[in-house]
Amino acid sequence: MNEAITYGLLAFTSFFTLINPVGIMPVFMTITNQLEAKERKRTALRATFIAYCFLLFFAISGQSLFKFFGISIDSLRVVGGMIFFLVGFDMLQARLGSVKVTKDEIHEYANDVAITPLAIPIICGPGSIANAIILMDSASDDPFKVGTLFIAITAVLLTTCLSLLSAGPIMKVLGDTGNKLMLRLMGLIVMVMAVEFFFAGLGPLVKRFIIVE
Repeated sequence: MNEAITYGLLAFTSFFTLINPVGIMPVFMTITNQLEAKERKRTALRATFIAYCFLLFFAISGQSLFKFFGISIDSLRVVGGMIFFLVGFDMLQARLGSVKVTKDEIHEYANDVAITPLAIPIICGPGSIANAIILMDSASDDPFKVGTLFIAITAVLLTTCLSLLSAGPIMKVLGDTGNKLMLRLMGLIVMVMAVEFFFAGLGPLVKRFIIVE
């Protein structure tokens, strides 16, 4: 039981760090700054729900899915690292700018951004997907660990949802300058994480090719 609790804490902290509920607030506000408060709330709820479903899906069937297509987690880390780096670079340059939409297009725009880029890859990114697959693989023989993994995912996504719902007032306090500063800072952190993901996946792949040859 103690082992399951330790495992659950590990799962929670790893998902919290990868998803970064506080860090995605400026990204969320920048992407949804054309939306009214009601539509922004709906977008936050929809995005976190979609991300939650995807994380559960990959936690449950990720290993089987990857084996079926012959994909390794290391390959996911490499590709995810490149995607994260590009997203982080845009954040660093404060290039996640507003998109002009008309009133008739607002509802459709909210649905679109809730799925991508908010749910995927900002909330449910390559790192969190790989984390879900790896943690489930190590917990597959212990039902208590599986349960704590699902609880950890649920807790982090609920925290993320609350973070997005409260992003408006917080960003108003920070102002435009604070928003851009936080966006650039998180962009730098995302780029550092991207490099870690890339080389964490590249190392094992290179070793595998060397051994094969």
